[in-house]
Amino acid sequence: MNKNLTMNEPRTLLLSGKKVEQCIIRLAYQIYEDNSMEKEIILAGIKTNGYFLCEKIASAIRSISPLIIVLAEVQIDKHSQVNKDIVISISKDQLIGKVVILIDDVLNSGKTMMFALKPFLDADIKKIRTVVLIDRNHKRFPIAADYTGLSLSTTLKEHVTVEFIPEGIVAWLH
Repeated sequence: MNKNLTMNEPRTLLLSGKKVEQCIIRLAYQIYEDNSMEKEIILAGIKTNGYFLCEKIASAIRSISPLIIVLAEVQIDKHSQVNKDIVISISKDQLIGKVVILIDDVLNSGKTMMFALKPFLDADIKKIRTVVLIDRNHKRFPIAADYTGLSLSTTLKEHVTVEFIPEGIVAWLH
């Protein structure tokens, strides 16, 4: 949760747990449809919420397809991408000739997603696609999500948070 937000701040439910589950299933089918000829794909989630979402999408894909899913965590400092190394939890050798699906919870300006792509550009991958649960459409960088759970226009002052709670995943607009 965003530490700048207070508990008393009014918020609007964007996606309930049930709606998020439906989005995840739809994203899984889209990913499988576009990669049905592959034997194995790599789902790479941006730490922390992107990786949690990555695990949920992997589970959904496994339930509908024979694809082998390899999970990777992308560690990035979302506040200082330029000065810090971006680390992925699998080796570059595991990426050779593979399809990589980069996943995050919210696409705001595109900056985090753009920097998270960096280590994959150094590997000889087959193709890369991007997934976000929520696309806020405030792009300052040339990044677009290939697969989106929900696309909405918000003001720059509004915030979107995705919470992973025991009952499921919910998304809020503050």
